[in-house]
Amino acid sequence: MNEISPESRPDDRQDHALRPSRLKDLIGQEQVKENLAILIEASKHRREPLDHVLFYGPPGLGKTTLAHVLANEMGVSIKITAGPAIERSGDLAAILTNLKGGDILFIDEIHRLGRAVEEVLYPAMEDFALDIVIGKGPAARSIRLKLPHFTVIGATTRLALVTAPLRARFGAVYRLDYYDQAAMKEIVQRGAALIGIQADTDGIAEIALRARGTPRVGLRLLRRVRDYAQVRSEGQISAKEAREALDLLNVDPLGLDDVDRRVLITIIQKYNGGPVGLSTIAASISEEPDTIMDVVEPYLLQLGFLDRTPQGRVATRLAYEHLNLPFKENNEQQLKLI
Repeated sequence: MNEISPESRPDDRQDHALRPSRLKDLIGQEQVKENLAILIEASKHRREPLDHVLFYGPPGLGKTTLAHVLANEMGVSIKITAGPAIERSGDLAAILTNLKGGDILFIDEIHRLGRAVEEVLYPAMEDFALDIVIGKGPAARSIRLKLPHFTVIGATTRLALVTAPLRARFGAVYRLDYYDQAAMKEIVQRGAALIGIQADTDGIAEIALRARGTPRVGLRLLRRVRDYAQVRSEGQISAKEAREALDLLNVDPLGLDDVDRRVLITIIQKYNGGPVGLSTIAASISEEPDTIMDVVEPYLLQLGFLDRTPQGRVATRLAYEHLNLPFKENNEQQLKLI
């Protein structure tokens, strides 16, 4: 299984103990933290529940963690669900009627909510009311149940797929960006201390460098390097052990893994650098288009290795240089024309 993928996996559950529980313990995302601190302080001052909040950005950057932090800061309970898990409007109604005043309902992958479910969620978010239809046919009647004031926190990797009416009902919308190198070092260092791993500064830096700016990936790589150090050396992580372990996992110094390189090599060698469509790339390397769009592309775009154009994806000069492939001048001319 792909160690570098920022998608959540069952073995990441042990990372719950590594999650910060308070805003002051969070590392990175300074602007989001400052905005959230103001939101929390204002809500406490008014003695009101938090406004509805929507977090978006690539997977693994801490959207779920932030939801738990907000619950802890407000001193309220948090109920967790996901868009695909709420199949019928009745499922959502059951969740909403069990909420207490001030509670937080966290909906992961909120862009995958069905249209019928969204229609139930609108009045719940706006008017704190639940509209229920009793009976069928001419005898059917609608009743409105009052709900306690609660907060919906949504998380999505695809903001464009969140419908405009749903997006409009969130009072605060924040984007999470990839973490810089300094923040990643702190996150990996903190993780190592919490799970009792002996690691020197250079070893931590090597893991942070290849974590592609994503805390979930950094902590996963930390565990894999720990395994390697325990089996192949004396258990302490140095730069040498970290490099050897990560090379064995096919994670290069920029954090690119085998799938990332296959995407770039396919565009360059099979399609002369592009432009080429997403579905064509996915079929060429036997991957799902959604995986490439959500997991692979954001980081390649961040590095400047890939360009999105109306005609398709194009590999840049930086991608050629990283893969040690010759860059033809006609590729540059093609990029300028696009």
